[in-house]
Parts: sequence; C-alpha cells; structure tokens
Amino acid sequence: MLARMSATVRTMFASIARSYDRANQVLSFGMHHGWRRAAVRASGAAPGGRVLDCATGTGDLALEFRRAVGEGGEVIGTDFCEEMLVLAREKAPRAGAPVHFQFADVLALPFPDGSFDVASIAFGIRNVDDPLRGIREMARVVRPGGRVVVLEFGQPGGALFGPLYRVYSKHVLPRVGGWLSGDRAAYEYLDRTSSRFPAGRAFTALMEEAGVFSRVSARALTLDVAFVYVGEVAER
Repeated sequence: MLARMSATVRTMFASIARSYDRANQVLSFGMHHGWRRAAVRASGAAPGGRVLDCATGTGDLALEFRRAVGEGGEVIGTDFCEEMLVLAREKAPRAGAPVHFQFADVLALPFPDGSFDVASIAFGIRNVDDPLRGIREMARVVRPGGRVVVLEFGQPGGALFGPLYRVYSKHVLPRVGGWLSGDRAAYEYLDRTSSRFPAGRAFTALMEEAGVFSRVSARALTLDVAFVYVGEVAER
C-alpha cells in the first residue's frame, strides 16, 4: 500500500504527465539528455546486460539503457504512476527500442534477488518515502558486482552561480513549469524537494549507510546541478 506522501506524489505526477517531457526539455535547457547519458556510462551497462530502471517516468533513461545493452540485452522500466507509464509505452516503439514497462513501487520491487546487472533511478529517489530502504531494495535485485545508479539534482555553490541557480530554481522554474503544465504547485514541490535533499557527500554517506555496497562514488554534472551516484553491490 502506498504511504500518504507517495499517494500525493503519484497524483501530482499524473497531473503533469502529458507536459512532463516538454517541461524537462525547457527547464533543463536540454541538458537532461546529457545527464542521462552520463548515468548510463557510469553504470557500466554492456551489450547483453539486464537493467531495471525504477521511477522510469516517461521512459527516457530506460530507452538510453536499451541502446547500451543492445538487442541481446533486456531493460525493464517501472513506475508507480500509470499515467507516466502510458507515455513511456507510447514512446518506446517510436524510438525503435523495445522496453517492458510495468507498474511497481521502488520500495517493493517484484523481482527476485540478483535479477539485474544494473538498477537505476533518475530524479526519483527524493520522492521515495524511505530513500534508504529504496536504495537497499534496488541493491537487492542487482547481482553482486553489479551497480545501483542514482541520478539526482544537487545544490550548486559558488559565489556567483549558486545564488543565480537558487533564484532560478525557486522563482523561475515554478513559474515556467506551471505555465507549461498548468500545475505550478508541482514545480514548487520540485524546487522544495531538490533544495533540501542530501547531495554530494551527504548522499554518498546515505548509500554507505545502506550497508549493501562494496564501493560508492559520485560524479558532479554541470557545476553540481546534478550528480551521478554509483554503488557497487557487495557479495551477500
């Protein structure tokens, strides 16, 4: 059963599903494509590999992984918002990349232990009721030596860029996102959660606390606007 926060988040994403891709493109100035490619590279996904993309949304990261694993590989995308999955299923054939999309909550993944080489989540871990439990659940379904990859927003610093980014995130992003989607509150939520969520060393510490990785690393993207975190799953 979804917790109250998750139910609220699911309703919010359902309300912006149809405008989600356009808003991402505009609000990130197109940089989100490069961030996803960086996540795939960091994952080590190889031809023939098996990948699970959690909180897949409209499927962009899952499709990027599909290109990496090739025809001999398999990619499954899961999300707890059916309205997003409808769009992902429409998008995959147009991209020429067969991906299986199914409804699932990252806190209770319906897959056996060690089923995948990689499990990923992009801009979704901060929406999970219990991020630590979500990380552990993703690691559970990855084989020892495989990787859990998290792509998430950071909090840029610096005397000039940091303040500019905070003004953009708090004031410009909700206004433009609201105009594109008709739901300004959804983009106010995005700023509120991303500005408070652990980033950089604070998030790698959370991954280490999970106690399921032999090694954890982080790579900053675009002046700390986003980070790619990688955890190598330890032997059980």
